[in-house]
Amino acid sequence: MNPRRKKRLFAVLAVIFGIGSAVGLTLYALQENINLFYTPSELIEGKGPDKELPYIGQKLRIGGMVVPGSVEREETSLDVTFKLIDTGPMVTIKYHGILPDLFREGQGIVAQGTLVEPNVIEAFEVLAKHDEEYMPAEIAEAVKGIKHEKPKYNLNSEN
Repeated sequence: MNPRRKKRLFAVLAVIFGIGSAVGLTLYALQENINLFYTPSELIEGKGPDKELPYIGQKLRIGGMVVPGSVEREETSLDVTFKLIDTGPMVTIKYHGILPDLFREGQGIVAQGTLVEPNVIEAFEVLAKHDEEYMPAEIAEAVKGIKHEKPKYNLNSEN
């Protein structure tokens, strides 16, 4: 083989190896930051056609409705435990902190946290939705048929 062709071949292989390494390292670095969205049913029964279950310790997001009567607050700390449901099984969410002002039973929420047991999530962030008219397509499909309770008071009316 011609020395010039050897040099070109080596250069091309080095560039391909460099690009492959950069892509591989980027994907490895982002692996911890990828949070998959689940509904309570998908968390328990599996997600997708393969019914793939998340592993213990996986970071994820879960969305659903807070089960009425399930909110339990610790008297001496900021620990809160509540149950989340869509159309199937319930999932327990444990959260340490101050819940959003719009959080209430029967409300749609999204919690971000770590799976600590097959049906228990330790959340580090809880987001409450402010408008029940809009709902992302994933959550709307998951919560079809669940009865939603309207707020018992109206902030805009004079009572």
